[in-house]
Amino acid sequence: MKKTLLIAVTALGFASAASAQQHLFVNIHSGQAMAQGAGLVLAAQALEQKANVRILLCDAAADIAVTGKEMPTLKPRNVTPQQMLQGLIKAGAQVEVCALYLPNSGRQVTDLIQGVTPAKPADVATHLLKPGVHTLAF
Repeated sequence: MKKTLLIAVTALGFASAASAQQHLFVNIHSGQAMAQGAGLVLAAQALEQKANVRILLCDAAADIAVTGKEMPTLKPRNVTPQQMLQGLIKAGAQVEVCALYLPNSGRQVTDLIQGVTPAKPADVATHLLKPGVHTLAF
């Protein structure tokens, strides 16, 4: 009985470790469409692999979250960074603009596409300090 219980507890521990949620934090600040696209493509790949994805858009990159913003189409899928971002939001990514963006760009929350919110620095810092959060910056 003890041996069976030990085997069951050990198996449960391995199952829990294997199913632990991976976290990817992507900070995009570049104003260059290809750099933005690269970050968004990697975020999409992480979502497909069941990771929890959080994206922070800062500086010129936050413009991709502005409703009606014109931007170049990227090959090979012929989509804009904003279209890529909208797909990520629909797939479950959390997307925020940095806290400095709105007050320094003259934009309002109502200017942002659906699903994008202003970041709260304390929440972002707490998230980044969690064990196992992987970060990328573009």
